[in-house]
Amino acid sequence: MRKLPSLHRLLARLLTGPALAGALALGLAAPAAAQSTASAAAPAVAAAPEAKGPPAGFVAPAEPKPDETNAQRATTQPGNNAPFWRDVRESGNKEGTVSMPIPEGGVLVQSFVQYPGSSFTTAGEAWRQVRNRWIIPYGGSLLLIAALALGLFYWRKGSLGGHEPDTGRVIERFTPLERAAHWTNAIAFVVLAVSGIVMAFGKFFLLPVLGSTLFGWLTYALKNAHNFAGPLFAVSLVIVIITFVKDNLPSKEDITWLLRAGGMFGGAEVPSHRFNAGEKGIFWAGVFLLGLVVVGSGLVLDMVIPGLAYLRGDMQIAHMIHAAASMLMMAMFLGHIYMGTIGMKGAYSAMRTGYVDEGWAKEHHALWYEDIQAGKIPAQRSAPQGAAATTPPQAA
Repeated sequence: MRKLPSLHRLLARLLTGPALAGALALGLAAPAAAQSTASAAAPAVAAAPEAKGPPAGFVAPAEPKPDETNAQRATTQPGNNAPFWRDVRESGNKEGTVSMPIPEGGVLVQSFVQYPGSSFTTAGEAWRQVRNRWIIPYGGSLLLIAALALGLFYWRKGSLGGHEPDTGRVIERFTPLERAAHWTNAIAFVVLAVSGIVMAFGKFFLLPVLGSTLFGWLTYALKNAHNFAGPLFAVSLVIVIITFVKDNLPSKEDITWLLRAGGMFGGAEVPSHRFNAGEKGIFWAGVFLLGLVVVGSGLVLDMVIPGLAYLRGDMQIAHMIHAAASMLMMAMFLGHIYMGTIGMKGAYSAMRTGYVDEGWAKEHHALWYEDIQAGKIPAQRSAPQGAAATTPPQAA
């Protein structure tokens, strides 16, 4: 117990005496010496000669050239794929190499063309410009103007006819074959017209109402209906042309009818044969010319004509012709449908039953009625089928 104070005094002398001072001096001197050594070595490193040029054995790649292939460019300038994308851009002029044996398989960007109404650009963009800048706006405007004009005419004039009283004696205006061909062609046309209008203009007036999902299903269904109704329309159109071409040949009386606009703005109709000049115009311009153009281009779009390559450029041209001709044909047929339904009294029942009253024939087609009365044309052209057909039905 007596030694404890002596131990305390020893520790105190060590912490406050010369030993602690020496230890501190030794700790501070070590870093200073290391720093001095590093400073002395620095001039020696800086004084060493600096290396210049590529390392030994290095061979620089050749400079890239404009006509290199993409494989060559990968060697001369790795990471630069400009030759590849240049070939993609020019694939419309020089088709690339692909493993799939399909037409235009190596064409990723079509060549530059200029269609009527488009700028000089790639064929796909030129087709899009013609469709969106011309066919859709002007075709839609034409249909609206035609519908509005017919509505105004009906508002001012109403249904034409009815001035000659019915006699109770009827004339066969259309045979069963003619009516079957007409109605088959008419039904196919309505399917094509409705589906075509929805596909062309539906996004403007149906999509906001139905929504994208229902509108997508509707257009998909109508697209298939359009494709299947097209061949039916084509076959029935040929039958209609062959059936009605004889009575639609021009005659000298057509000039008088045209000069007087068929008496549309007068008090009486201009005498005409079985078909007047207006109906003949619909036949030759709408049924024959535009009908055959629409059918021909439609069959190309349906890809049912053998021997054609069906390249993208050909399909784009066929679509522009098909759409433009269809707009014109629908506008013309609006007038035909109007006159065959509400525009003229007795016209619809004539195509439904095949018969018209003698008074109707005298009022609307006086020259045809006179030929029947003179015996040049038979009043009953089709063979009666059984006793029930001996008495023709009354025209409404």
